[in-house]
Amino acid sequence: MNKNMSFETAMNKLNEIVTKLESGTESLESSLKLFEQGSELTAFCYGKLQNAEQKIKLITTMGSEQFEKAGE
Repeated sequence: MNKNMSFETAMNKLNEIVTKLESGTESLESSLKLFEQGSELTAFCYGKLQNAEQKIKLITTMGSEQFEKAGE
């Protein structure tokens, strides 16, 4: 998997995998490979979301500190 992939691209690929798995037309071997790819994409997306959450917390903290300094 490409670690430089965007969150949106990874989610689109994950949705494609889910659609294929839900169709029930894939062989067992193919389904297992798709499931493995889906698990990797899920972990990738989760990591991206955690990074975004950390940035939001940092920005929020910095913003509130600047707001408090302006009120002094």
